[in-house]
Amino acid sequence: MPHFSESAPLHRTLQPSAAFMLAHPAHAIALGLGSGLAPKAPGTVGSLWGWLSWLVIQNYLALPAQALLIATALVVGWWACTVTARHMGVSDPGAIVWDEVIAMWLIFYLVMPTNFWGQLSAFVLFRFFDAVKPGPVAWADQLFKGFGWRGGWGIIWDDLVAAFCTLLVIALWRWF
Repeated sequence: MPHFSESAPLHRTLQPSAAFMLAHPAHAIALGLGSGLAPKAPGTVGSLWGWLSWLVIQNYLALPAQALLIATALVVGWWACTVTARHMGVSDPGAIVWDEVIAMWLIFYLVMPTNFWGQLSAFVLFRFFDAVKPGPVAWADQLFKGFGWRGGWGIIWDDLVAAFCTLLVIALWRWF
């Protein structure tokens, strides 16, 4: 298998399998430890996985460790998304959901503590911005396309912008 830094796609696998996920550590990460294998709405399933995993993470890590985890997940996720997209032969496959996981972690890191309804509102807002891609999210989605490190960053970037939009709406909602 060619080295992961090459930018050309290897082969086309539109619907990855558990075997594909387990074939490379980058695949397991990018596919959200299996949540991206959902046959319907993998982005929503990945976002739910991000939410549920954050509820566990926040109980075991102090705030500085949570921030370090998010920063590390971002860098490792960039690598994993780059490699997995190339191996799948698709520049931004729907099965890659690590971007949703990171975005949910960032949102909950910044809005917690909040009750279930606050968490649900954050989840729904993020899913709206991620799926509909209004304004700045659409811009971010088009900014970095293709394969290689630029394309891997593009997979993550639009979800970070969707997370920012979510946080902006929550901040305005709390302010008014």
